Amino acid sequence: MFQDIYDVIVVGAGHAGSEAAAAAANLGSKTLLVTMSLQNIAQMSCNPAMGGIAKGQIVREIDALGGYSGIVSDRTAIQFKMLNKSKGPAMWSPRVQSDRMRFAEEWRLMLEQTPNLDFYQEMVGGLIIEDGKIKGIKTSLGVEIKAKSVVLTNGTFLNGLIHIGEKQFGGGRAGESAAYGITEDLVKAGFESGRMKTGTPPRVDGRSLDYSKMNEEKGDAKPDKFSYSDLTKPLAHQKSCYMTYTSLDVHDILREGFDRSPMFNGRIKSIGPRYCPSIEDKINRFADKDRHQLFIEPEGWNTVEVYVNGFSTSLPEDIQFKALRSVVGFENVKFFRPGYAIEYDYFPPTQLKHTLETKLVEGLYFAGQINGTTGYEEAASQGLMAGINASLKVQEKAPMILKRDEAYIGVLIDDLITKGTEEPYRMFTSRAEFRTLLRQDNADFRLTPMSHEIGLASELRLRRMEHKLKESEKLVAFFKETSITADEANPILEAKETALVNQSDKMFKMFSRPQIELNDMMQLQKVKDYINSNEVDLEILEQAEIQVKYSGYIEKERNNANKLTRLEDVKIPEDFDYNKIKSMSIEARQKLGKIRPATISQASRISGVSPSDISVLLIYMGR
Repeated sequence: MFQDIYDVIVVGAGHAGSEAAAAAANLGSKTLLVTMSLQNIAQMSCNPAMGGIAKGQIVREIDALGGYSGIVSDRTAIQFKMLNKSKGPAMWSPRVQSDRMRFAEEWRLMLEQTPNLDFYQEMVGGLIIEDGKIKGIKTSLGVEIKAKSVVLTNGTFLNGLIHIGEKQFGGGRAGESAAYGITEDLVKAGFESGRMKTGTPPRVDGRSLDYSKMNEEKGDAKPDKFSYSDLTKPLAHQKSCYMTYTSLDVHDILREGFDRSPMFNGRIKSIGPRYCPSIEDKINRFADKDRHQLFIEPEGWNTVEVYVNGFSTSLPEDIQFKALRSVVGFENVKFFRPGYAIEYDYFPPTQLKHTLETKLVEGLYFAGQINGTTGYEEAASQGLMAGINASLKVQEKAPMILKRDEAYIGVLIDDLITKGTEEPYRMFTSRAEFRTLLRQDNADFRLTPMSHEIGLASELRLRRMEHKLKESEKLVAFFKETSITADEANPILEAKETALVNQSDKMFKMFSRPQIELNDMMQLQKVKDYINSNEVDLEILEQAEIQVKYSGYIEKERNNANKLTRLEDVKIPEDFDYNKIKSMSIEARQKLGKIRPATISQASRISGVSPSDISVLLIYMGR
């Protein structure tokens, strides 16, 4: 039924598992993807969207590395928006509204076309661990499948418990059973586990809503896309979302159910996502607010099902229904299903190495919500890196570890490993100290060469990236080398109400002014001639604009990153005995001994380790 031994078994086929399986298989490893339901591969359990603030950068990074999320998102998008365009390019974040059913279908079709990948539908009920090494998995039917490495991407399914008001029942998500047995095997092997919670809003019938009473939210007039490849195209047509608000009347109705809410009566003891609170949590924490935004998101091109973003709840279904009927535009709303909260097991990620391999069991990797994160994009990026590293380990090759100045994915994993998390972790641009370097527009420059080197990103992708880099550098050089007269410059400067010039100067200097945009420079005949003769596309133009306007910031941040890299190069032996350093604080010795950072730089980011502790450690290591 199965081959004798797989290189990589991936348990779970959500966003993390799908990326892990694709990466391992594409690197040449014999891979098995095991899931409880092959119909729900890469299911969008919560909102039907990909990307957003910092998350859009992650999807771009996944694509640059050769993952599938960007391609699937482009092919199944119904709306595209570049968020934060009013801010600097470090903050620009792409986001798509997705067709939920087509998203899962496209993922399955892409995985089925991936060589080296087998599928099996059944619940995994245990792990085979011998002498500190993973040897395979056991299914609920008692089938044992051998493997050289295993990637666990169980999402919210490990001992999952769903709450709707006073009702609670086992489940991994609506309509699907929970998974049992894996947590118990891991705890037996010495792992520390915990519980987290997340929630989801009700889904409603779009035919029962009055959109004329809501604000229409359209996509970008000139939509972009996620994937750097030629495999996808920007949307030609888009579907609108809508926005409405709660009110004091809605809040009063919701409060009627607080005594029956599992959040407030003590039945839910685990911590939920701080940045995506339930509606009852919002009106409780922000009692001074008389209304909250609700985003009405269609679930696809043809379905009438609608997602009520901003109304995540575990209140009793009768209270949910009564409150929503008091929202403007929802007076006649019909439910498809109520919202609910779900509690599940996770494993504090300080128990992992930067490869996402566990410290306790060799060859065992964790990715996604099992590590305490929340969000499709965070999960997918971890799955990609776990799949890559599981495959590289089996092939006895060096691991791939992304640094904090190389990718948001590097920031995410480093935060998890060095700091841990006691609440669902979500990525923000503010978490990345080098966000000017980690922009959504240059993820291919940063990551495609690395991925190509290990054999994941294709030769075609590398050539496309190199062409874009070469042409954008040529265009920047053109601006630096080409002069502009006062007569050519001043009409543009005057129209932009900025200081005029009285002599010729280089175009670069004029373009660097904050008031001057790409469209202004394209009015100049010399620029038009260059663009026409070199067939420069919009992607190259935008890249050149960022390089010109933000060159000072980029250079400063690169210098800071280089200083950090020097500390990254100072390795700490894996068996280093921190207890020998009596001049270091007890807390630092305990934290360092538990997390076992690989470098001085990683050690410096651990909560409870002070700069003086790092100084002592450097002296002790002869630095």
